[in-house]
Amino acid sequence: MSYDIDNSQLVLINTNVCSSQFVRQGKKIVAIGRNYSEHIKELNNARTKEPFFFLKPTTSYLPSGGKVEIPRGVVAHHEVELGLVIGKGGRDISQDAAESHIAGYALAVDMTARNMQDEVKKKGLPWSAVKGFDTFTPIGSFIPKSSVSDAHDLMLSLKINGAIKQNGTTGDMIFRIPRLIEHVSSIMALEEGDLILTGTPSGVGPLNPVLAELKFTAESRGGGYQFTP
Repeated sequence: MSYDIDNSQLVLINTNVCSSQFVRQGKKIVAIGRNYSEHIKELNNARTKEPFFFLKPTTSYLPSGGKVEIPRGVVAHHEVELGLVIGKGGRDISQDAAESHIAGYALAVDMTARNMQDEVKKKGLPWSAVKGFDTFTPIGSFIPKSSVSDAHDLMLSLKINGAIKQNGTTGDMIFRIPRLIEHVSSIMALEEGDLILTGTPSGVGPLNPVLAELKFTAESRGGGYQFTP
């Protein structure tokens, strides 16, 4: 069985796009969970008192146009997100200083093995495999910070076979970007090239000119891991 995810869009007013080497040089992907109220509701999760995050391996990156490999027995869900590319590393970064540590942004999709996640959550086990399969982080091109006037006023949308499945605004983040950087850097050092995924939204918003577009397909993987409940 194959899936054709034809279009994920990060919609912005600006139109300048450049490239960066963060996909090849970055050391970690920090993924924020439960940062949009509507997404929390749709999965019946509890809202957290502080930012909640998990790590994804950089081997999960998949450039635009690639194929997501879905392991046998896995039900894979898409989660479109705004990614922050760290340009200057640091520890214990204050919210006031957070902006100076951002080099730019990227459109990303956090693929999730949802049925595996349901099983490990019941058992209180980690999510590393759920989020960390190879190809489970489709990633768009680097967007310089200068091209984004307000990172909390962006539209995120994802289409499958031409139908909009996710459409929301970064303005609905529960914990805003400076708070995310402050929290993560208080626990682990952020390094140049690291990516912070800021959570996945839901909801409907107006369409604006497209700055970046991320396209990929997905297919069932023939060998390797097989999940059995």
